[in-house]
Amino acid sequence: MHRAVIAALLALPLWAQSASESPQLASMKAFYVMVRTTVLKAADKLPEDKWGFRPTDEVKTYGQMLAHIADAQFYICGVVKLGDSDKTSNRSVEATAKTKAEIMRWLNEGFAYCDSTYADLTDASAGAMVNFFGSQRTKLSVLAFNTAHVNEHYGNLVTYMRMNHIVPPTSEAPPPTPPAKK
Repeated sequence: MHRAVIAALLALPLWAQSASESPQLASMKAFYVMVRTTVLKAADKLPEDKWGFRPTDEVKTYGQMLAHIADAQFYICGVVKLGDSDKTSNRSVEATAKTKAEIMRWLNEGFAYCDSTYADLTDASAGAMVNFFGSQRTKLSVLAFNTAHVNEHYGNLVTYMRMNHIVPPTSEAPPPTPPAKK
């Protein structure tokens, strides 16, 4: 594993683990926070004039990819909140938001929505079953899918950034280690 990724994992503030929260739930939250933080850093790093960039005509632009991630936060975390994929609403961010400011607003709102979903989750409710794309899944597994989905698209963003000669957040040099106290 790349040293910068390990450093980022160790440096991220984790949600405080309550006495009733299992390490499993706390670990899932920590991975979600890691990918959320990384995607937001990637969104900030690419200048707005590059948000229309796409490697080929068949794929989404950088901005569309981030808008897609925003839409997914509302949809997937909505399944966990509401218990059924048929009850969630589509914000249509990808179809309607065009500027970096609009997409960033929705991206931050989408992540805030998922933050509140995690905040409401307990060990007991994490195991509750919900309808996700026609299959019964635990709420925690749906949130694991969300983290994997966002991380998958972060991989797309990395390629777009590299093609524009921008170092992705997970490839940045780790912060210097403070000197040891004597």
